[in-house]
Amino acid sequence: MTALQRRIVRRIAQEGPISVAEYMALCLADPADGYYTRDEPGRDQFGASGDFVTAPEVSQMFGELLGLWCVDAWTRLMGAPKPVELAELGPGRGTLMADALRAARAVPAFRDAARINLVEIGPSLKRKQRAALAGLDVRWHDALDSVPEGPLLLVANEFFDALPVRQFAVTDRGIAERMVGLDRSGARLRFGLAPGPSPWAKLLPPALAQAPEGSVVELSPASLALVRTIAKRIAGSGGAALILDYGPARSEPGDTLQAVRRHRKAGVLDQPGEADLTAHVDFQALAAAAEADGARAFGPVPQGEFLKRLGIEERARRLSAGADPRRRADVAAALHRLIAPEEMGTLFKALALAPRDKGTPAGF
Repeated sequence: MTALQRRIVRRIAQEGPISVAEYMALCLADPADGYYTRDEPGRDQFGASGDFVTAPEVSQMFGELLGLWCVDAWTRLMGAPKPVELAELGPGRGTLMADALRAARAVPAFRDAARINLVEIGPSLKRKQRAALAGLDVRWHDALDSVPEGPLLLVANEFFDALPVRQFAVTDRGIAERMVGLDRSGARLRFGLAPGPSPWAKLLPPALAQAPEGSVVELSPASLALVRTIAKRIAGSGGAALILDYGPARSEPGDTLQAVRRHRKAGVLDQPGEADLTAHVDFQALAAAAEADGARAFGPVPQGEFLKRLGIEERARRLSAGADPRRRADVAAALHRLIAPEEMGTLFKALALAPRDKGTPAGF
């Protein structure tokens, strides 16, 4: 039993069951024992030696194209304001931002205008980001709210999937919230249902509120609140945001909560704080929330199609030109993983937010 699990068991025994959202928040962001916040030298969540691999770790092409997307948005949609707050939510090891800024050197005016902001809560990840971005003027923030006011360019890759979700079961008595409680022994965590209909169910979109009996549906109030904050800022101060993550294009029922450790699925209630917890992103709900708060939403577009529209195949050809056979094979494998339907090309999607009257972002 992990230290966090002992604390959760003790709390439930004293105060009663907790929501799935609260459980996720504790597992991922508990100050002392959370998956992303626990400070252990040498610990790495990302890459082959960690628990999972994200697109920036697959190939430099991903971050480079996103950097050029930001340059295009700054120039064509925003009118090249100086300065511009360039922000990334959940920047991992800093790989994406490093690749993006390297590609953006092609437009020196953008690099001069961009002020780099990383929203990160993990102490060990901040150290990796400092190493990846050594020599650059970078500001770190615990939340988006502390990023300075002004025009904003924001990138969030595989960030929203880690924001807490509430889960509900559609029963013959109404929609009941799924909770985390204790088994009969009082020592192990288990799922159960709260008695009676849930007031949170009123926030479910129609496609989920009308799901058939026996369904599990999910709602992420944290995701909706964050996307509204982004939309309000873009609508008021100008800018653009690019969200890349995995999930369906339209709201649909399903239990998508999963734990990943050492590149394999793990039990969601096993060893809290030791595995990454994620759930599919509801892109339709994000887009609707953003539009309700003044921004225009574009997409979602499947990641493979989005990257092809940005020119990833041409970039792969240039990286392969004159390279040795091993390098060419690596580039081809990375390209396949990023855009193939059976890999990341279809499940992963891109959603952009921009002011209503500034045109269409690249790739959409």
